[in-house]
Amino acid sequence: MGAFVISKRFDDQYKFVFTSRKGKVIFTSMKYELKFECEEAIEYFKSNINLATFDKHKSAGGKYFFKLFLDGAPFALSRKYTTELRVQKGIDEIMKHASVSEILDFSDNDLVFLD
Repeated sequence: MGAFVISKRFDDQYKFVFTSRKGKVIFTSMKYELKFECEEAIEYFKSNINLATFDKHKSAGGKYFFKLFLDGAPFALSRKYTTELRVQKGIDEIMKHASVSEILDFSDNDLVFLD
């Protein structure tokens, strides 16, 4: 099962990523001004995953990615993949596991990994 991981950006905005069962980032959300907006977006996505649409693209550098829309509005952008098959596997992982994935909040920890 994957996980939604909330973090704070350098500009004091919040974002989350959805990670695969193996810990790889599948997509990164849009940014949110307040943490509760980020949490609400995750919960809304989890309960309305059937409203999600995926637009697949190929970058100028030959990498593949997708844009995730929820209710027709931009919601997230995937990481870059080497093949179209890997893009589809990422989408399949979202559809299979996102609704039951846990939420991890690292937004308050400035130094999660100390030296």
